[in-house]
Amino acid sequence: MPVFPLIVFDVNETLLDLQTMEPTFERIFGDKKEMRLWFANLVMYSLALTLGGSYVPFTDIGAAVMKMMADAQGMRISDADKTELKERFSTMPPYPEVPGALRRLRDAGFRLFTLTNNLVEVQARQLEHGGIAGFFEQCFSVDSVRQYKPSPQTYGHVAKELGMAPSQFCLVACHTWDTLGAVAAGWEAALVKRVGNDVLGVGPQPQIVGDDLNDVADQLIARHKRSS
Repeated sequence: MPVFPLIVFDVNETLLDLQTMEPTFERIFGDKKEMRLWFANLVMYSLALTLGGSYVPFTDIGAAVMKMMADAQGMRISDADKTELKERFSTMPPYPEVPGALRRLRDAGFRLFTLTNNLVEVQARQLEHGGIAGFFEQCFSVDSVRQYKPSPQTYGHVAKELGMAPSQFCLVACHTWDTLGAVAAGWEAALVKRVGNDVLGVGPQPQIVGDDLNDVADQLIARHKRSS
C-alpha cells in the first residue's frame, strides 16, 4: 500500500488556463465575460445529460452551448467559430506555477494521475501541448464510463482501474462540484481557488484549500509527510 495518496488532477482550469479562451468569446459576443457563462453552461448541461441518461462528448456539448448562446441573442455561429473554440480548448497553456508544483509533488514521492471530462484524445493533446504530459502515470477520462463528474461512477472507475480503495486517493480540482463528488466517493480532495472559484459552504468539504497549485502542493507534502 502506498504511503501517500494517489493524486488525481482535474485538467480544465485546474491545470490549464481557461482565461486564454476569452478572446474567442470577445470576438464573437463582444464581451469576454461570455466565456464564463459558456463554461458554466457547459458543465451544467454535461451534468443534465448524465442525469437524463445520455452521453455526448464534452467538446460537442461545448460547441452546442456556444450556438445556443448565440441563438438566444439572434446571432449566427459559423463552422469556423466552432473550429476556433475546439482549437483553443485543446491548446490552453498550463498556469505558470503548474509545472514546478507537479515536479515537486512527484519528487516528494506522490504518484500523479488525471481525471477529466475531456475525451482521451483531447486530453492527450492538451497535456502534450502544455508540456506537462510526462508528469502523469496514467490519464483517465469520463468517456470510459460515459458519465460526467461528479457522478460516483467516474471516481469509482479510477479506483477500480488502479486497484486501490477510495481512501487512498486525493482529487485536486478548482471546481467545488468536483471536490464535492470526490469527497462523497470517499476520496480526499484539495480545492485550488482559481479566479471565479471558491469554497461552497455546504455539502462535503475539501480537506485542503489553496490559492494556487504551489499552495496546494505545499499543504499536501506537509500533511502527508507528517502522517507517514
